[in-house]
Amino acid sequence: MSAPAHTPTAPSILAIASGKGGVGKTWLSVTLAQALARAGQRVLLGDGDLGLANVDVQLGLLPEHDLAELLAGEGSPASAILTVEHGPNGQGRFDVLPGRSGSGALGALSLEELGRLADLLIGLKGRYDRVILDTAAGIDPAVTLLCGLSSRTLVVLTEDPTSLTDAYALVKVLSRGPRPPVMEVVVNMAPDLVDGRRIHKALAQACLRFLGFEPALLGVIRRDAHVRQAIRAQAPLLARYPQAQAAADVQALAARILAESPERSRHRKLA
Repeated sequence: MSAPAHTPTAPSILAIASGKGGVGKTWLSVTLAQALARAGQRVLLGDGDLGLANVDVQLGLLPEHDLAELLAGEGSPASAILTVEHGPNGQGRFDVLPGRSGSGALGALSLEELGRLADLLIGLKGRYDRVILDTAAGIDPAVTLLCGLSSRTLVVLTEDPTSLTDAYALVKVLSRGPRPPVMEVVVNMAPDLVDGRRIHKALAQACLRFLGFEPALLGVIRRDAHVRQAIRAQAPLLARYPQAQAAADVQALAARILAESPERSRHRKLA
């Protein structure tokens, strides 16, 4: 059985998803956005955690307008997008499209609103080299839509057994959806690189046994106390602690993303 076919989409859209909360998905989205920006990419980070948005909180932003207004037909993307600058001479500058925390309406979008969201994101992608979408934890129609729009989806998990179980459920649902994305795995908060690869192997074996394919490992991010300190300071890790172990791991992740096209990182197929 071969891997699910991928529907070609704009190569600039990268979705970051997880089967459960608490795995550092939003932190990874923020840090990866800055790492790609430092590499010379024009980056937009969209807060797609609809209803529980917190990208703006991690960055200390106070948005006056947000995604909810755009979906309601109010305002323009230019009025909602904020620019984040942490570093000399604008190094690592990237844009943020904030969501709206606690909005029940955003947490349960209608099909019409989901379509409007898709049109909005597709319209924005031409202005950027990369659009990163921080999706909600778990599985709902908005997550499926955002991942389906992406050219690749990063599935984030940790060593927590429930994280592994929920990551498998996410991969299963996305692989059987109408627009299955190319999925790759990022193991976050790993004790070390060996453990990170072990965690990925457990997920890959489950996927191979029950789904017929293995999502590739894109990278491992080691546990680092500097991450929590940067979050508390509401600053990107690369700006506050550029020499941190986790900073090096995310920069390596960004380098792989820039070096590999989604076509080269497809699911492995069964022989």
